[in-house]
Amino acid sequence: MNRAAIGVYDSGMGGLSVWRELRRLLPCESLIYLGDGKNCPYGGRSREEIIGFAEAAVERLLTEGVKMVVVGCNTATTAAIDHLRQRWPELPIVGLEPAVKPACLATRSRKIAVLATEHSLKSDMFLRTASRYADDVEVLKVVGRDFVEIVEESEEHSERAERAVRSVVEPLLTEGVDKIVLGCTHYPFLRPLIEDVVVGHDIEVIDSGEAVARRVKWLLERYDIAAEEGNESHLSFLTFHTEEYRLLLERKAQSILEQMSK
Repeated sequence: MNRAAIGVYDSGMGGLSVWRELRRLLPCESLIYLGDGKNCPYGGRSREEIIGFAEAAVERLLTEGVKMVVVGCNTATTAAIDHLRQRWPELPIVGLEPAVKPACLATRSRKIAVLATEHSLKSDMFLRTASRYADDVEVLKVVGRDFVEIVEESEEHSERAERAVRSVVEPLLTEGVDKIVLGCTHYPFLRPLIEDVVVGHDIEVIDSGEAVARRVKWLLERYDIAAEEGNESHLSFLTFHTEEYRLLLERKAQSILEQMSK
């Protein structure tokens, strides 16, 4: 048994969608969330830059004594996960990738769409996954323009958010897709708007947060580092940006917890 915290890292606030699923499934585990903020968004950054940001994040989390790191950012996963695992081979590191496999296995129309950042959609990891599971499935690659910025600015319920979501999702309604995969952890915060747009079109929206939480649970048990039942867990927040931004992360997380308790 191990009471040390699990570290969760993202370019900004998006990884809180993964943090939410970890909190839901593993309430006895302490969580330290690091939202970079200073360098967000990552979508247009070079691979070398993203590796540098991810490496700095893991180093910072390790100073807090974390027992595991969850890279709660699809872009950072595609660019840096192999590098991080090579540098810290003894540290369990969980990454993210779009839920292309389950979408391809479940599609009836043989056509799915993946919403993600430009970097993720061009990455070797995504292309390998798509080629492996999408032999007879057409995969539409769609960039969620302004989605990350909208979430970072807490405008998920604004007219700006609705316009952005409609401009990206409405064209898919006539394409014959029956699955839309959310390939960036910021995007689940816009899921209600996305689902409003696709209502009545028999399209399922999928994200990978729950699957990541289950993977973390499995690894905790495998390495015998889970906190004991009834452990008094703690939640804390870090950033490379300003104290104001760190407080924004705290408030966003508190709002998530309140919604979960309803």
